[in-house]
Amino acid sequence: MTKPARRSATRKTPPATRAKKAAVKRPVRKDTRKEEKIAPPKAVKTVRDSFNMPDADYALIGLLKKRALAGAREVKKSELLRAGLHTLQALGDEAFLSTLAAIPSVKTGRPRKKGK
Repeated sequence: MTKPARRSATRKTPPATRAKKAAVKRPVRKDTRKEEKIAPPKAVKTVRDSFNMPDADYALIGLLKKRALAGAREVKKSELLRAGLHTLQALGDEAFLSTLAAIPSVKTGRPRKKGK
């Protein structure tokens, strides 16, 4: 039984061949996948906040949500509040100030617990 011939571990590419390989320029392939990618929209940072509201105003949110459902549009409480802010922003100065004057101010802070 004869053993297979060993390959020389010291075999290297001669310097002349390496220089020829380096001199040959390969065509650069254009990556078309980068052009097809659409950058995702940047996420909008949201802020969580709490506030006090009279029961009548809170009930008004429920009525407005039902009104939106009757118009075939489901709406969240935060969307209603944001729509109200945009509506107030669009008002003129006189209308804005008269609307604010019609709203009574509410005590700030947490309500007391009923047991105390």
